[in-house]
Parts: sequence; structure tokens; C-alpha cells
Amino acid sequence: MAQVLVIGGGWAGLAAGLALKEAGADFLLLEARPRLGGKVRTLRQGGFLVEGGPDASVRYKKEVLELAQAFGLEPIGTIPQKPSALILKGERPHPLPEGLLQVVPGDLRGLARTSLLSFSGKLRALYDLFLPRGNKEDESLREFVERRLGPEVFAALVAPLAGGIYGGEPDELSMKAAFPQLLELERRHRSLILGAMRERRGRGSREEGSLFFSFREGLSALTRKMAEALSERVFTGTPVLGVEPLGSRYRVHTLKGVLEAEALVLATPAPQAARLLRPFLPEATALLKGIPHIPAATVSLAFPEPLPVVGHGLLIAQGEGFRVRGFTWTHQKWEGRALEGHSLVRAYLSGEAAGLSEAELAKIALEDLRRFLGKEVRPSHTFVFRFPEGMPSYRVGHLERLGRLEMALLKAPGLFLAGNYLEGVGLPEVVRSGRRAAGRALAHLALAPTP
Repeated sequence: MAQVLVIGGGWAGLAAGLALKEAGADFLLLEARPRLGGKVRTLRQGGFLVEGGPDASVRYKKEVLELAQAFGLEPIGTIPQKPSALILKGERPHPLPEGLLQVVPGDLRGLARTSLLSFSGKLRALYDLFLPRGNKEDESLREFVERRLGPEVFAALVAPLAGGIYGGEPDELSMKAAFPQLLELERRHRSLILGAMRERRGRGSREEGSLFFSFREGLSALTRKMAEALSERVFTGTPVLGVEPLGSRYRVHTLKGVLEAEALVLATPAPQAARLLRPFLPEATALLKGIPHIPAATVSLAFPEPLPVVGHGLLIAQGEGFRVRGFTWTHQKWEGRALEGHSLVRAYLSGEAAGLSEAELAKIALEDLRRFLGKEVRPSHTFVFRFPEGMPSYRVGHLERLGRLEMALLKAPGLFLAGNYLEGVGLPEVVRSGRRAAGRALAHLALAPTP
């Protein structure tokens, strides 16, 4: 019997395991797949280094940086490009407006100069300078942005940027759960534009390439370091078949036998957590099932030639007729990802399209790339990664749902959740959720009676 069982070996589970190890707890980590890392997956093949899932973390959230520092991993920044990112609208790419804070224009000259918005769209955005604060507790991203900055800013700028973070379906995202900083910006400054102008100083800019970081051997370098630190405490290829409350303990059924623990950390995607909780926590199961997950996929295409592309990548505005949500020019974003003189392009798909076969996904990505380039190109290597559970979508009322979920879990003392479906989809938030769940498990152990 262990004191704590961690179920799930993505970054949330690994972070939970590290926190438990630091505290001297007796724990085991179980991962169903043969590998650790969850959606973080780095592949080196044919002279190319390819990220299947996320390809970076952000510097202004310290959780991943602190882990890297603890393991002696040196972060690398993106290759400086100006402009660093563009949005395809009206069949041509437009640089992002200079001075963005998240998705809000924070530079009036940048707003005036951008070719992404029409003159009337810019005028409508400027109304934000005079509008009163909103009074809703929560609203959708679309409703919020259109109320403050107008429908053109949402469709041309905010939807592509937010879709790149939350899986390409941004319309119904909850402001309170997904973009609380923007709600706070309105609360503190009334005007989003004025607030962005005042607060964007001190953050890395996209133009300087300092906002994002990775590692020379990709994000999986940190996965390996975490796995090595946990070593004999980790069991891969060990799917959990069921969880059973047993008095003040839990019995966990696996293909390799039965384990018992005083506390559980479920660091799995929400659908898997719902399956494990269904026999004894029906209310929590229903709440977990109510968090939508949008299928996602990436296709990386390698070419034995330089491609005529600009910046780090291209997002695609709504209504442009492309099936991919955007492209990353990986060879121009990171050093050492492609052979000299070669190109490496990553396409991102979400929603219904992401559920297609690997061959169909590769075909779509190449067709859309050829359409954008206006020329025939033939890849030397193709890498396809599919994520059926994709990204959780924080709909309006998400935080209230989490509150009800916390109450439902009170019926199962010693059981704690971690993952990107809770309070943030980024890697720093995932790490934070794992640490938080481990901390709760440790507090429970301190309160639990000695057997």
C-alpha cells in the first residue's frame, strides 16, 4: 500500500509526483501508455525535431521555468522575427498590430497602422476608450470583445489568437475562466485599450521573440528530467481499470494487480476522470462530462528547400475557407529544428477535421499549405499527431461548475483532481494544478488517522 497514488503521467501527474517526493511521501505514479508526458511529445527523426503537442511555454508564468532551473535545463527563446506572427484575412497575411496585450491593442499607433482592420473597424475599436464598464459576472469571449471593441476586431484578430490557445473554437469561451486578466483590465481601467497601454510594459514582446521558450531538445527534455527524478516510483503501461472506495482508503484496479492508497490524485483528462468516478461519485461524473473537449491534431511537414514564408507562423481568420487553423514555420521559430536549408512547417487542426485519419489530416495540411503558398511543394517527411480529447473548452459558467465539482468531491475525502480542464490550459497552469493536488493530498495525510 502507498500513501498516495497518482493516476496519469502527463505534466500534471509528474508535477504532483515531484511535490510528493519533495515532501517525503510514499507514492506511486501510474500511466496507461508506454511513455510519459501526456500531450507533450517531441520526436527527432530524419534530422528534424518535431513537437506533436505544445511547442513552448511562456516566460511570465514561472512554474515551468522554475522546474527547468531545478533540473539544470537551459531555456532557449524563439528566433527574433519582425513581424513574428501574421493573420490571414482577405487572402493575404497581415502582421499582428504592434503592442498587443494578450488580444487587446495596447498601442494606438499600432492600431492605426494595422492592415488587418478596416478604417471603420478601427474607429469602432476606439469606442472602447469611452464605453462604461460592463456589469456581467461572466460572458462569452465573443460577447465581451464585440461589446468593447466591435465584431471586426473579434473576427479578424481575437478569434484567431484565442483559437490558437483554446483549440480553434473561441466564440463561447468564458471570460471569467479563460481570460480573467481582460475582465480585470476592464474593472481596473474601464477601457481595455487604456489598460493595455498602461500594463503591457515589462512583458516580452512578440517582435523581440522573448515571450516564449522551449529547450534545445524540445519540451520532452523536461519530461525526461521529471521521469528520471521519480524513477522507480513510476509505472508506465499500467492502465487503471477502476477505483473503489474502501473505508478511508481507495482500492485501484489495474491490469497488473490491485493497489491501495490513502489518497488519490487523478491527473487524467476529464473524460477519463469521469469514467473512474462514475461508480461512486455520479454528481462529479456529470460535472466532468459537461466540460467540452475539442479534438485536435497537428501535422508537421518537412521540405528539402526554403519556403517563402515570413515570421514564426500564420493564424487564419474566420471565413477564409481553410481547414487548418494556422501554420507554424518551425524552422524560423526555433533553432535546431530542421536541417540547414530545409523547412519545417506545422499545421494545427481542431474540431471535426481533427477526427479524420492520419492520411486525411496530412492531405488537408499539405493542400492548405499549397493554397497559401500558391505553388506546388512536396514534403520529404510528414509527422501526424492526433489528440481525440484535444483541448478543454471553458464555457460560460466554468468556474461555477468547478465550485460544484469541489463540493461533489467532498463525498470522497482524499481524492483530488489535476489537469488542464480545471484552471488553465497552458503548461504552467498544468504544472500548478499537479502541485496543488499533491499539496491537498499531503494535507489530507496529515489529517488522516494513523492506521
